[in-house]
Amino acid sequence: MISFNRPIVMLDFETTGISHSDRITEVAALRIVDGQITDRFVSLVNCGVRIPYFITQLTGISQAMVNKAPPASEVVPALIEFIGSDALSAHNASFDAKFLLAESQRINLLPQYQGLHCTLKLSRRLFPGMSNYKLATLAASLGIRFQGTAHRAEADAEVSAYLLIHIAKHLAKTCQMQQIDLDLLDKISKTVAAKVPDLLNKQLGYAK
Repeated sequence: MISFNRPIVMLDFETTGISHSDRITEVAALRIVDGQITDRFVSLVNCGVRIPYFITQLTGISQAMVNKAPPASEVVPALIEFIGSDALSAHNASFDAKFLLAESQRINLLPQYQGLHCTLKLSRRLFPGMSNYKLATLAASLGIRFQGTAHRAEADAEVSAYLLIHIAKHLAKTCQMQQIDLDLLDKISKTVAAKVPDLLNKQLGYAK
C-alpha cells in the first residue's frame, strides 16, 4: 500500500468571497492515513454574515442553510482539534490556510498543524502541459470522479484527497518507493517544473 510517512489532513472551505473580510460558510477536513481517507470533519458554518447571491449560485449554499448551521465559535475549535498536529493540504493551500488562520484568530486560537502542502503547486510541477490546473480539470484528466457536488466542501476535499493519493502513487512508481516522505512534497513544490525530473531521479537513486 502506498502511503505518506505521516497523516495528512485535506482541507477545503467554502466562503463568502476571497478578501480578508470574507467568512467561511462550510468546511470539510479529511484525514489521509496509509493512502486511505480514514476520518472526516464536515460542517456548514454560521458566521453571522449574509451569503452573496453569486455564492449561492456557485455553491448551492443558501442563507437559510447557514442560518441553521452551528456558529463559527463552535465549528472552528472543533476543526482545529480535528487537524491537531498533522500535516495539512489543500488545493490552492494558501487560500484555505489564510481562512483557517483568520477564523482561528477571531476566537483567539492558533492552528497546530505541522506543514502545508498544496496539490495545485504539486500538480503543476508533476503533470506539466495541462490546459489548466483547476480541480475539475485535474480530476477529469487523471480519472478521479466527483462523488458529490463541485464547489461544496466535502466533494472538493474528497477529490483533492484522491488527487494527493494519486500524486503519492505517481511518486512511488517514479521513485520506486512504498512510502512518500512529506519532505519530498516540499522539495517538489519549491522546484521549478523543468527541474523536477532531475529531483525525482535523485530520489530514485536514493531508493535503489
